[in-house]
Amino acid sequence: MDVTPDTYLTIEGEAEAVMRERSSKFYSFAYHVESEEHISQRLDALRKQYYDATHHCYAWRLGPTGERFRANDDGEPSGTAGRPILGQMLSHGITDALIVVVRYFGGTKLGVPGLIAAYRQGAADAIDAAHVVERTVDARLRVDFSYTAMNDVMRIVKEEQPTIEAQTFDNLCTMVLAIRKSRAEALEGRLRKVEGATVELLPQRT
Repeated sequence: MDVTPDTYLTIEGEAEAVMRERSSKFYSFAYHVESEEHISQRLDALRKQYYDATHHCYAWRLGPTGERFRANDDGEPSGTAGRPILGQMLSHGITDALIVVVRYFGGTKLGVPGLIAAYRQGAADAIDAAHVVERTVDARLRVDFSYTAMNDVMRIVKEEQPTIEAQTFDNLCTMVLAIRKSRAEALEGRLRKVEGATVELLPQRT
């Protein structure tokens, strides 16, 4: 799947997989997440459900470019669990996602190479089971305009086809619009030319 500078890949919903490596059992989970609070809720739920598991190792990435991320080994030797999980997220190019691999130790040690391979495979299996989708990186604009400018503004909105996030029509009308970054400059330029309209760039949703 080709990714342009104003698109990114993420997981839709959630997915899971299970594998055995020698005598250990690995349950893998992939989730779409949009905040660290959401991540904490997912982790807490898994810890309660799999309370008797030996390890809950995970990695997550947030933001269109994965600019926020974390990997956690949860007691496994350093670098043998969280980092391989994160590596699979990077190689698949997914963000706004959480991958958790829950391990039940079966009595046979896997060694460092074995652990790395098992957690890498567990993460890959969860991603393979997930529905990976492409999302756009959007710019957000607020346009305030007089009632007399409504026809001009609405014509531009119809032609440029941004998403209308909010709108209020009164003596002073307001619309909040979202459009993929590559098309934002054209929309903003056209709206700024409308007499009686002011345009403000809004921060991206995080």
